[in-house]
Amino acid sequence: MSSAANRAKTKWNAEHYKQIKVFVDPIIAAAFKTACARAGCSMAGELSRLMAEYSAAVKERKPAAVDTVSTRSKRHKAVNSLIVQMEQIRNAEENYQSNIPDNLRNSSRNEAAEQSISIMDDVIELLGEIY
Repeated sequence: MSSAANRAKTKWNAEHYKQIKVFVDPIIAAAFKTACARAGCSMAGELSRLMAEYSAAVKERKPAAVDTVSTRSKRHKAVNSLIVQMEQIRNAEENYQSNIPDNLRNSSRNEAAEQSISIMDDVIELLGEIY
């Protein structure tokens, strides 16, 4: 891509997107990156989707009269929410794999699904160990 095209793309992205910098455990980041690659989706796209779903869920909740929930409790709920979401993604991948025809069971498609499931199991286990 030419430098003019890069400048145009950078300008367009700056006008239409908000960059968010996040620090996460490197093991979780690597597992998430691998899972996204295996699922054929972008990390930014998955994070955007999860952020939108979370925002919609929080918006639907009624605010508590008095916020007496500790920060640790909030983190615990957030981790549990991530675990539930990862389990849903894992189950979807498992359903995908189970629908692969028998003649493709030895294919790279089936192998990629199997690896994705294994990675998601590892991520779920790591998240479970956090709390």
